[in-house]
Amino acid sequence: MDSSAECRVVRAGQGYEGKQALAYGSGISAESAGARGLCLHTLVIPPGGRGKAHLHEDHESAIYVIEGESEMWWGDGLAHHEIAHAGDFVYIPAGVPHLPANRSDTVTMTAVIARTDPNEQESVVLLPELDGLIPDEPG
Repeated sequence: MDSSAECRVVRAGQGYEGKQALAYGSGISAESAGARGLCLHTLVIPPGGRGKAHLHEDHESAIYVIEGESEMWWGDGLAHHEIAHAGDFVYIPAGVPHLPANRSDTVTMTAVIARTDPNEQESVVLLPELDGLIPDEPG
C-alpha cells in the first residue's frame, strides 16, 4: 500500500485527435493523472466519420457506447463485422486489428474507452494496408 499516492480529479477539458483519426476527450492517463496501468477517455465519432485501421500492441480495450452506434470491422483482413448500439459494451483483445466507423447520417456516436495502456497513444499501431478494405458508404 502506497499511502503517499494521491487521488486525482481530472476535469473535462481539451481533447485530441488520435493517430487513428478519431476525436478523444482527455480523461485519466499517465499524462493527466500519473496512471500506471490504465487509460480512460471519451470518444466521439461524428455522423459519417470513421477511424483508421489499427491495433493496440499488448493492451486490451473496453468500450461502452453511450449514444448512437458504431460499426467495427476486426480481425485478420478486417473479416469480421459487428455493430455496437447505445448501452453495449465492446471488448478488443490486445493485438487485434480493428476499424471503427459511424455510418449514421444524423447521430453522433459517443463512447467511453478504457485501455490497459496508461499512455493515451503509445500502443497504437496504424495498419494503412487495411484501410481500403472497408467502403466509406454502407452497402
